[in-house]
Amino acid sequence: MLLQSTGGARAAVPPAQAQAQVQPPLPSAQGAPVALSLADALEMAERNSPRLHEASATTLRIEAGARSARAYTNPSLEVFEGEQSAKPIAIPGIPGLLQHYAVYQTIEIPRERRARRRAADLAVTSSQSAQRAISLSVSVDAKHAFYSALRRREEIAHAQENLQLVQDLRRRVEVEVNVGEKGRLELTRAEAELARARFTVRSAQLEYANAIALLRAVIAAPADANLDPEGELEPRIALPPLHQMREQVLLLHPAVAQSQADIQAARATLDRERALRIPQPIAFAEFENQPDLRFWRAGITVPIPLWDRRQGQIGEAKAAISQSTAVLDQRRLELVSALERAYEQYQLADQQTTSLESGSLRAAESAVDAAKAAYRFGERGIVEVLDAQRVLQGVRGDLLDAQFARQSALSDLEELGAIAPKARP
Repeated sequence: MLLQSTGGARAAVPPAQAQAQVQPPLPSAQGAPVALSLADALEMAERNSPRLHEASATTLRIEAGARSARAYTNPSLEVFEGEQSAKPIAIPGIPGLLQHYAVYQTIEIPRERRARRRAADLAVTSSQSAQRAISLSVSVDAKHAFYSALRRREEIAHAQENLQLVQDLRRRVEVEVNVGEKGRLELTRAEAELARARFTVRSAQLEYANAIALLRAVIAAPADANLDPEGELEPRIALPPLHQMREQVLLLHPAVAQSQADIQAARATLDRERALRIPQPIAFAEFENQPDLRFWRAGITVPIPLWDRRQGQIGEAKAAISQSTAVLDQRRLELVSALERAYEQYQLADQQTTSLESGSLRAAESAVDAAKAAYRFGERGIVEVLDAQRVLQGVRGDLLDAQFARQSALSDLEELGAIAPKARP
């Protein structure tokens, strides 16, 4: 849950209340805020992402190539017409119309055709796996950007609360200085801290604006859309054992399926190149009509593989198999490394979040309350109150970092396929 503050106490508040507390400044040229939930952001990213459009177009192109691979070779037709004239010899030919017709058809090798079709079908499978991987990446990028915007908004809330406290202290110190109860130095300290608190608020607002711009780019939202993200962090979960998640990732991740399909496609291409060493005959039939006679004939033309034994093409196919196998090994290493990194990040961030929520945060809040009470009774100066408030702000910042580090790791685990994504509302 996103944490909001009310005075010295911490409480979980719904998104609507959080939105009411925090209203970051937005450019005046933009229209009314557009409420954006995580489900809306994911849907918009899937609908508008150029990366997904490119992947979809690539899949369609490869599917069209597979249809081309299944097609048979077209026959060729020849038609000739001309005039025949007689030469001044003892027995000349009869002058007149000369006609010639011929048809040619390549006879495909069944083995080559099967290998060609298999390679094309596997290319489609590879492209579809790549499209699924890109879809996962786009969704996770949208989640990262969405939660980053929520985080920056929460930082604004903390900074504004701190600013409110410092403003109250500064007004109280000013009254005490005017009546002679405090020295001028106390007011100077309060004003310096007030300037620092205002700068922190402006910095947090700038970070929020940058996060909104990144979110708009990731989900391909209109440039003039005034996005207003609303949501909560996903609840903590108990992760399965690492070895179980590793097996699942290596078995089900689209990148692994893509590499495996590429290897099989390369092997099918090797089979096709070897099959092409068998000459493909061309059957032909022709008919010719002359003024004094007509005839037809049929036969087969067989190319002789005398100079080209397709050694180069076969060598390229073998190298492609080795290359695809190396890519698969590299992707497995990268997936395992990313899984271990996300797994450890989630565990450490979860431990830190639990520790801060149960210990350090309560202690820092109690210290601020005690410093305020002591200041009101004149037992402590403003420096003690400001120091206690700085400690509280530091703990809140650490807690916020831990919460969003845990959420980031959870999103990465979803992209890797180690855990199932949370169902959309």
